[in-house]
Amino acid sequence: MSRPLILLSNDDGIQAAGLKALAEAMREVGEVVVIAPEVERSAMGHAITISDPLRVKEVDLGLDGVSAYACSGTPADCVKLGLLSMLSRKPDLVVSGINHGGNTGVSVIYSGTVSAAAEGTILGVPGLAVSVDAREVSSFEPTQAVAYHVARGVLDHGLPSGTLLNINVPALPVEQLPAGTMNGQGYVLTVHGKSDWQDHFDRRVDPNNRVYYWLSARKRVVSEVPETDEETLKAGRVSITPLHYNLTDYKARKTIASWDLFSKPK
Repeated sequence: MSRPLILLSNDDGIQAAGLKALAEAMREVGEVVVIAPEVERSAMGHAITISDPLRVKEVDLGLDGVSAYACSGTPADCVKLGLLSMLSRKPDLVVSGINHGGNTGVSVIYSGTVSAAAEGTILGVPGLAVSVDAREVSSFEPTQAVAYHVARGVLDHGLPSGTLLNINVPALPVEQLPAGTMNGQGYVLTVHGKSDWQDHFDRRVDPNNRVYYWLSARKRVVSEVPETDEETLKAGRVSITPLHYNLTDYKARKTIASWDLFSKPK
């Protein structure tokens, strides 16, 4: 019986340390193929390339048994290209990450990491998006361990069609990470929290006297219910959030249905 086939991608680029760490962890689970952007594509969301060709070149990540390719496109492009063209068979799992920085609340909308996993679910393959809550990471070992155990769980039990797991790991030393028990002190099955970005554009002038703008932002938690991704991560526990892309606002739908616009003609 062949080993599970796992497709890896990210939005930090093919040379990101987090991607190599993820590949190290996933090759203990199955056969690993990496297709990732050739350069950083953070905050690309679910963008796909339709007006330019996609170019791919093989890359040596220095990991035995891991095939890796750099793609000129976005994270979603990488997964789509892998599933529809490059892979010899349909993968059993798409895993994206390890992202440098958490992906909780509104960040999920912008995240190329989450979108790469979501593209897998659109094409019928379970997905994991894996992030560690730090820009500078001294050790990926705790996040590698979490990714390994969750991937094994998904391969053993499956996921509902169209569902991905958004995993956020606190930046703690491995000895400080709580034991991994779902809904215990370690892994918490969370809900997607509500937050926004307080954005600001700095207006600047370059040496050629041309005006340009530089975006800066600060994340703000708007409102919270128990066991959200944001609060769980802040509490030093691993957040695992099932996500799917039915964006219908059912509460608003009931309200809008009462408008005259939708009443039956008299």
